Amino acid sequence: MAGTAILSKPYLWALVAFVAFLVYRVLQVGKRDPRMPPGPPTIPVLGNAHQIPRTGLYKQFREWAKEYGPVFSLKLGPSNIVVLCDRKAIHKLLVEKGAIYSDRPETYVGHLLTKGDHLAISQMDPLWREKRKVIAHNFSPKSLDEKHFRVQEAEATVLMNNLLTNSEDFYRQIRRYTASVASSITYGYRGSTPDSFWAQGVYDVMDKWTAAMEPGANPPVDEFRFLQWAPASLAFWKRRAIDAGSVMDSVWGEARRRIDERRAKGERRNCIIDNLLDEYDKKGMPFSKHGFDNLMGEVVEGGADTTAAQLLTLILAFGLYPEVQKKAHAEIDAVCGTQRAPLWSDFENLPYINSIIKEGMRWRPVAVTALPHRAREDNFYEGFFIPKNTTVFLPTWAIHHSADIYPDPENFNPDRYLDHHRLASDYAGSPDWAKRDKFLLFT
Repeated sequence: MAGTAILSKPYLWALVAFVAFLVYRVLQVGKRDPRMPPGPPTIPVLGNAHQIPRTGLYKQFREWAKEYGPVFSLKLGPSNIVVLCDRKAIHKLLVEKGAIYSDRPETYVGHLLTKGDHLAISQMDPLWREKRKVIAHNFSPKSLDEKHFRVQEAEATVLMNNLLTNSEDFYRQIRRYTASVASSITYGYRGSTPDSFWAQGVYDVMDKWTAAMEPGANPPVDEFRFLQWAPASLAFWKRRAIDAGSVMDSVWGEARRRIDERRAKGERRNCIIDNLLDEYDKKGMPFSKHGFDNLMGEVVEGGADTTAAQLLTLILAFGLYPEVQKKAHAEIDAVCGTQRAPLWSDFENLPYINSIIKEGMRWRPVAVTALPHRAREDNFYEGFFIPKNTTVFLPTWAIHHSADIYPDPENFNPDRYLDHHRLASDYAGSPDWAKRDKFLLFT
C-alpha cells in the first residue's frame, strides 16, 4: 500500500500542475496585451465587461478618452476593442487601410434579428460586395443630382404645406416626409399620410432595431459564447431581438408582396426595386428572397430614419437658439424671396443653411457610436498593437463633443462651419483629415 502511494505521487503532482496551468490560463482571459493602446484596468475573465453601461456608452467613451488618451482599448473577456477618438487615427486606419478595417465584427444578436441578411452587420464577402454595388450605383452623385433630388423637392413642398396647416404634428409629418422620399425612390410608392404603410413601416422596424442593437443593451454574448445557449424564456435580450426580427420580416416582406402584386398586373415604375428585378430576371438573382427584401428595406432605413432624426434635432436647436433660426430665415429670404421654397440649385448661395445642417449632425449625431469595424489582420498604429479580429469603434458623439476639436462643443454654433462650403463627402475623401467637417454613421 505504501509503495502504491509513493508511485501515485508523480501523477498527483502532474494533476496539480495541470490544474494550476488551467487556473493560470483562465486568469489570463480578460487581460490586456501590453502592446495594445492603454485603457481602464481589467479584472480576470471579465476584462472591462463589468464597466460597460447598459445605455449611454457613447458618453463613457468620451470619459475614457479623457483619461487614457484618444486611442484606447477595452477587453471584453477574450475579445479586444479599440476606440478611436482621434481624427488622424481614423483617417490612417479606416480610410488609408480600409482593406483591413472595412469588415464588421460578428454579432449574435444582429444575426438573430436579421438572419444574417443586413449590410450593417455583413462580412466582406461576395454578397457584401454585390450589396455595396447596388447602393453605390443607385446613390451615386449622378443619380442624386439628376433624379432623386426631384423627389426630395416635391415631398418637401408637401411637408411645408402640411406644417402650415398642422404645425403641432411636426414630429409625424417630418417622419412621413423622409419615409416617403425613401420609399418613392426605392419602391415607387409615396407615404401620403403619417399612418400609411409606406410612411410608418420603416419606423416600426427601426424602433425595434435601435432597442435591440444599442451598444451595451445586451450581455457580451459574442465574447462569452455560452450565454448564447440561454433559453429565450429566460433571456429578455434574446426575445427582444427575435421580436425585432419578426417585425423587420413582416414589414419588408409586406413591401415586397405589394411590389410583386403590382408587377403581376403589368405595372412597372421607375424605382430601384423595379430596375433591379428587371435586371435580375435577365441575369439571375444574386441574393435569397429574404436577403433582397432586406436590402431594399435597408435603403429605406438609411434614407428615412436618420434623416428624420436629424431634421427633428434641428427643430430642437431652433427652439433653443432662436437667433440661429432668425439668421437662417434672413438668408433664405435673400436668395429665394417669399414666393418659393429653397431648391437644390440654391445650395451654393445658402452657406449658412449648409452650416446649420453640418452643426446639427455634429451637435446631436444620429449614430452615437457609429457602426463598429473589425480588423482583418494584425496591425500597428504609432507603436500600438491592434490584433486581428479587434473590434474598432469610431465614437461619433465623443469625437464631436471633444473640446480639443470643437471648442464649446455643447453649444449649437453653425458659425464653426462657415469655412466648410462643400458637402461632407468631399471632406471625407480628402487626405487633409484635420479639415474634415464631421464623422458620420458609415465611415
